[in-house]
Amino acid sequence: MTTSADDHTRLPARPRPEPDALSAPYWDGLRAHKLMLQRCRACGRVRHYPRPLCDHCYTFEHDWQEARGEGRVHSWTVCHHAFHPAFKQALPYALVTVDLAEAVRLQAPLRGSDPALLRVDQPVIVDFEDIDDTLTLPCVRVRA
Repeated sequence: MTTSADDHTRLPARPRPEPDALSAPYWDGLRAHKLMLQRCRACGRVRHYPRPLCDHCYTFEHDWQEARGEGRVHSWTVCHHAFHPAFKQALPYALVTVDLAEAVRLQAPLRGSDPALLRVDQPVIVDFEDIDDTLTLPCVRVRA
């Protein structure tokens, strides 16, 4: 068996989410460039990440609502070491935890700004990155 130099430099594929019946509306929404959040039908609380049970009133009943796509920086980290080899080319990158207007948190990569300029409570907007025809991921941008 022979190998070329390219075989040693090829990066593995990025891990991909595996949507299930519970999370499919979230992933479908992202593909449509909408951030969809679960809302409890009993108490009205919004929750994110998608899960079967309301952690406030413990009901299984929920529906989905589109988020405003606005929030404020809660915290962030700048990653200098890839947790998976497929992310090596993106280093360094910032992951931002955002307090969304709907009173839930979203974690997403920062795009279009220098992480050194981030500040707690800084306004951000949710944007979308089309990875391919079947996967879109959220990202955040500092609001101008």
